[in-house]
Amino acid sequence: MKKWHFWLGVLISVFFVWISLRGLRLGEFWDVIKSANYWWILPGIAVYFVAVWARAWRWHYLLKPVKSISTQKMFPITAIGYMGNNIYPARAGEVLRAVILKRREGVPVSASLATIIVERIFDGVVMLGFVFINLPELALLTSNSGFLGNIQQVALYGTAAFSAALIIFLVAAMFPTWTIGVGQWMIDRFLPDRFHGKVSNIMHLFLDGLASLRSPVNILMVFVTSVIIWLLETIKYWFVMHAFGFTVSFFALMLMNGIVNLATTIPSAPGYIGTFDAPGIAVLVAYGVDQATAAAYTLTLHAALWIPITLLGAYYLAREGIRWSDALRKEAE
Repeated sequence: MKKWHFWLGVLISVFFVWISLRGLRLGEFWDVIKSANYWWILPGIAVYFVAVWARAWRWHYLLKPVKSISTQKMFPITAIGYMGNNIYPARAGEVLRAVILKRREGVPVSASLATIIVERIFDGVVMLGFVFINLPELALLTSNSGFLGNIQQVALYGTAAFSAALIIFLVAAMFPTWTIGVGQWMIDRFLPDRFHGKVSNIMHLFLDGLASLRSPVNILMVFVTSVIIWLLETIKYWFVMHAFGFTVSFFALMLMNGIVNLATTIPSAPGYIGTFDAPGIAVLVAYGVDQATAAAYTLTLHAALWIPITLLGAYYLAREGIRWSDALRKEAE
C-alpha cells in the first residue's frame, strides 16, 4: 500500500473513472440498471468459465516440454492467478500462480513465468487482431469520440511492440544455444560476480519455458487457442448485452473486447478499475448506444467478469491453505 506504483495506479484509475462518468445522468443510469434482465448474465458466466478452462489447457500445452500436467490440475491454479490479478496490484496473480505451480508440481518459477509471458504476448496479438479487423469501421465512428480518436495510432504502436516481443521470444526459443551465449556474455559484462550464478540459472530455466515455441505446430496451436479464448469472452459480452436491450454487431463487441483489454495493460488500481470501463463505454457510445445504457452495461459486464472468477480463485487459494505474503514473495525470487 505504501509503494508509489500502487498509488500511481489508483490515480490513473480515478482519472479513467472520471472519464467514464463525466456527463452521465445518474437518474437515467439507475433506470437502466433497474430494468435490466440479469438472467442473461448466467450463460455469460458459464461461457467465461469455459474460456478459463481453455486458458488452463493452453498453459498445460505451453508447459508440456517442462512437465506434463493435466488441464484439470492447471484449472484451479489458473483461477487463482486471475483472482490475484483482480485483487492485487501489478498483476501479482501471474507470480502467484507460478509459485503455486512450483509448490504443487515442482516446476521452476522462471520456467512458469516464461510460459505466462508467452500467453500474454499471444493475447496481445489476438486483441490487436480484433481491433484491426474493425479499424475501417472504427475510423468512421471516432469523429465524435475524442477518447477513441487516436486508437489507430495506438493499435499500430501496440502491434509493433507485441510483434517485436513475439519475434524475440521465437528467436530465443529456436536458437537456445546462441541465446544462452548472448545472455551469458551480458551477465558476465554487466552484472556483479555474485549474481552471475543465480541469474544464469534463471536464464536457463526461462529458456526451458520457451521450449514449446520451437515447433511451428505448437505456435499455431497456441495462437488458435488464444483466438478461441477471446472469442468465448466476446460471447460473454454478447450475452450480457441482451440483458440491457440494445444491439450492436458481434464485430463491434470484438472491437470493444480488444480495446478494453489493451487498455487494461495501463497501470491501474487492482481490478482494472476505470481502465476497463472508460474505453468500453466510449466504444458503445461511438456505435450509437446512449451513455446511460453504455455505462450500465459496461460496469455490469466488468462486475460479471470480476466477481465469479475472483470468488472461484479465492476458494481454490483458501483450499491451498496459503495467502499472498512476504514469505510467498521470497519464494518467487
